[in-house]
Amino acid sequence: MAAQLGVQDACDCRKPAASAGMTAWVGRWLQPRALAGVATAVALGIMAGPALAEEAAKDDAPLKPDLAAGQETVEDVCAACHGADGNSTISANPKLAGQHAEYIRKQLQDFTPPEDGKPAKRASAVMGAFASSLEPQDIVNVSAYFAAQKLTAPAAASNAELVELGQSIYRAGIAAKGVPACAACHGPAGDGMPAQYPQLRGQFAEYTTAQLVAFRDGARKNNHPMAEIALRMTDPEIKAVADYIAGLRPEGGTPEAKPADAPKPEADKKDEANKEADE
Repeated sequence: MAAQLGVQDACDCRKPAASAGMTAWVGRWLQPRALAGVATAVALGIMAGPALAEEAAKDDAPLKPDLAAGQETVEDVCAACHGADGNSTISANPKLAGQHAEYIRKQLQDFTPPEDGKPAKRASAVMGAFASSLEPQDIVNVSAYFAAQKLTAPAAASNAELVELGQSIYRAGIAAKGVPACAACHGPAGDGMPAQYPQLRGQFAEYTTAQLVAFRDGARKNNHPMAEIALRMTDPEIKAVADYIAGLRPEGGTPEAKPADAPKPEADKKDEANKEADE
C-alpha cells in the first residue's frame, strides 16, 4: 500500500509540459493588457504632473503678510520691549515703527539659531529665544506690521557739541580712515533703502552706539561691511554720528540738540551768576 501511495503521489506531482501553442497564446493575451497598464500609468502621471507642480509652486511662493495676525503677535511677544506700535520708549531697545519689513525679517531670521546646532548669525540670548518661538509666517506678519506703523516718537540729538562732527561723518565720512559717508547707503535723511539698508532716523543714540561698538568689537557678525566700517571709528566718532542720527527727520537737515542740553549764551550765564550772588 505504501508503495502504491508513493507511486500515486509521484504521479500527482507531475505537471504537463506547456506546449508552444499555449505559450504563444498567453503572450498574445498579456501583451495588450501590459500595454494598457503602461498607458494608464503614463496618463495618471500626466494628470498628476500639473497638480504636483502647483503644490510645489505653493511651497516656494513667498508668504503673504497678515497685518492683523502680526499685531496680535506683537502685542503678545514684542510690545513689552518695543512698544505696541514699535515706538519703543526704552533706549536700549530699538524703535521699529516704520522700519523696512525686509530688514526686520532678516534680523529675526539671523537671531534664530539653525537646527544644526551652530550659533545664530546674530547673537542675543533674549532675541534668540523670542525669534525661535516664531514660525516663518509669524516673522513675515510681525515685520510687515512694524513697517506699517508710523514713527511718532523719534529720539533727538542730545549734545550740540557733537552735531558738527556727527554731521560731517554722516554726510561725508572720514576720508583719512576710509570710512564712507553714512548717507551714501542710509540716505541723507536716514530713510535707508528697503531690502538693503535699514532706516536710521530718530533711532536712540544709545542703541545706535551699542550696535556700532558691537560691529567693531566682533560681537555682532551679521553684516561684514558694517563691521569693517566700525573698526575704523573711535568711541567719540561713534557717539557723535549716533547722536546726529537720533536727530534726523524725514525732511533731512541738521538736527538740533535739546534746548536743555545746548550751550548757554554768555549773557544767560552772567544773569545766572548775578542771581546766585543776590541769593
